[in-house]
Amino acid sequence: MSGEWTNALEPALRKMKIYSLLTTHYSRLLPAVLLPLVSGCANVDYYWQSVSGQLEIWRRERPVAEVLADPAAAQALKDKLARVLEIRAFASRELGLPDNQSYRRYADLERPFVVWNVFAAPEFSVEPLRWCFAFAGCVNYRGYFEKAAAELFAAELARQGHEVYIGGVPAYSTLGWFDDPVLNTFVHHPDVEIARLIFHELAHQVAYAQDDTAFNESFAAAVEQEGVRRWVAHAGDARQLEEFERNRRARTEFAQLVHKVRGRLEALYRTRLAPDAMRERKSALLAALEAEYRALKAGWGGVDRYDRWFAQQPNNAQLASVGLYTQLVPAFEALLLRERGDLERFYAAVKELAALPKEQRDTRLNALLPGGGK
Repeated sequence: MSGEWTNALEPALRKMKIYSLLTTHYSRLLPAVLLPLVSGCANVDYYWQSVSGQLEIWRRERPVAEVLADPAAAQALKDKLARVLEIRAFASRELGLPDNQSYRRYADLERPFVVWNVFAAPEFSVEPLRWCFAFAGCVNYRGYFEKAAAELFAAELARQGHEVYIGGVPAYSTLGWFDDPVLNTFVHHPDVEIARLIFHELAHQVAYAQDDTAFNESFAAAVEQEGVRRWVAHAGDARQLEEFERNRRARTEFAQLVHKVRGRLEALYRTRLAPDAMRERKSALLAALEAEYRALKAGWGGVDRYDRWFAQQPNNAQLASVGLYTQLVPAFEALLLRERGDLERFYAAVKELAALPKEQRDTRLNALLPGGGK
């Protein structure tokens, strides 16, 4: 960024008491953070909430070592943070994930989620809407640091006739631009869930395909699953291993069910039925989805983690959110198997795929699926 831009913005930044934070600690990334604010983009308000939300996280961060040495910190928090450091070390040592300062600082945001993602899809489509931003590229959701702002945006999309879904997110990746911290939004989760999250978010720093949410999230999901499997085996905890396998089965069967019903809806939307008839059949398919879920859940040994998901009355946007995170996981699992479980070679192959044009990338991924993706 030129000196002229910095000088022009300086009074406003000082007034908001964030100038020193930006220039002292993150000056090398100042252009990436501030360029959208001075580019004349119509999304200035959205960019500003993103910047101010990130700044608030930085303001609250403390080194984990400092929290561990703080006599005023709760012992339960210290125990969890010590466990996080063990998981973090395993991530780099055994999984080949980036060895940097991510997850070595802690921030208490005093709220249940760090961001709320808004997904949207037309009434008769399972394809989610996309939004494009500077640096991040195009993604199939919009994240907000305040729930009220997410609800306001979702309400506007609903007013336009779209179906919407708001999902609270305990953590997100800045793709290596910054060091991502441990947050109160997930630090008290079970150890297996913390490991899943850290492995997932660190995977985003390994490979990232511009404008391809499904590729990025499915890759990270595949890494998290393989990482947790290895971590649990390393820990040698039979109870955790049993819990992991039970939850893994539930996640897999839930995703398969959603993909199946999403495919049925996609086929329905391609027909030329009148809107009222389309809505009636759509309603029947969504009702069948819930009935099939109850049947699956009965065999999960008490796993009920998706009850709240169904309590929100699933719609196109909600189904799309699951697809974005899981639809390509089988392809990445097949790729890892092809590389004989060698994560270094697996990451290299994924980076090669990420560098390809999307059409070529999709063709190669589909070829890895059973039946060649058919």
